[in-house]
Amino acid sequence: MVDEGAAVPPRAMAQAEPAFPPAGTVVETPVAAPATPSARRGSAVWSETKGLFWLILAVLGFHSFVAKPFYIPSESMLPGLEVGDRLVVSKFAYGWSFVSPTIPNPLAILRSALGTPQESWSVELPFEHGRLFGHMPERGDVAIVTPPGTNNDYIKRVIGLPGDRLEVRDGTVILNGVPVKRGPKHYVDLPRYGDGLASDGTPTCGGGIVVRIGATDACRLPIVTETLPNGRSFETVDDIDGSQGDNYRVGNPITIPPGHVFMMGDNRDHSADSRFPLGLPDQGLGGPVPWENLGGRAEFITFSLDGSTTLNPLTWLPAFRPGRAVTSLHPESTR
Repeated sequence: MVDEGAAVPPRAMAQAEPAFPPAGTVVETPVAAPATPSARRGSAVWSETKGLFWLILAVLGFHSFVAKPFYIPSESMLPGLEVGDRLVVSKFAYGWSFVSPTIPNPLAILRSALGTPQESWSVELPFEHGRLFGHMPERGDVAIVTPPGTNNDYIKRVIGLPGDRLEVRDGTVILNGVPVKRGPKHYVDLPRYGDGLASDGTPTCGGGIVVRIGATDACRLPIVTETLPNGRSFETVDDIDGSQGDNYRVGNPITIPPGHVFMMGDNRDHSADSRFPLGLPDQGLGGPVPWENLGGRAEFITFSLDGSTTLNPLTWLPAFRPGRAVTSLHPESTR
């Protein structure tokens, strides 16, 4: 045992000293070996993959919760919306529901690429009651709706709200016992209307007739302006007297349940909407639609193409319809 006050032998002191190199000694720091070309390529690929992943996630998030584009494929909303119109749909206008998220379905995309048509490229989520920060639309809103039990998107106009009693009599909508105001019938010519062909190869023109204006075909449509009880006005097409949808629940109006809306297309005689059953052959909305099935509100047209484009770039510019860009889809109000 060594006393605390005893002298420490020189050998022990030497062992206790830190092992610093002598002054002036150059210390070499180990240098990592340079990355091989394959390692550098792998790192770059991983970096690009991460960047692409976050970009796709950001786009899907924007589509799901803020806004998304929408293309008009049919004539059910003539005259306001023509085939080939491109719209912006706000996803937050009514809050968010189970139809709001945009989730790609790789299997549906693959099948479509292989030539098998798919009703949608998105994953269909199960129905869930309620909306996050939700509120009801206004009468007259143009909205995207997913028919119950499907994964399709329709675009229609909101006509009836919860508690309304609604019927259609000889083409006139009757809300709560009061006929919706209708103006006199007049005609509108839509040049370059972008319609497809009927089975006999002739243009169908959305229920109107094809007229020649100069060197261009135009669709002449019979128009009736409707004004809803809240003062919002819009134009409808009324070309067939006594069509299947001209009389709906006559004398026995439907009462729209809580949390539901009644929707109709503006092209009244050529629209599959709440007046018609779900599924084939009518492909309607099956009556009032749960508000959870509303995917958003149509805000404005970004641009419109008349369907004449081909792979030839020289056809792209002439296909633009003039005067339709940035057209608001909010109906005018007389109040």
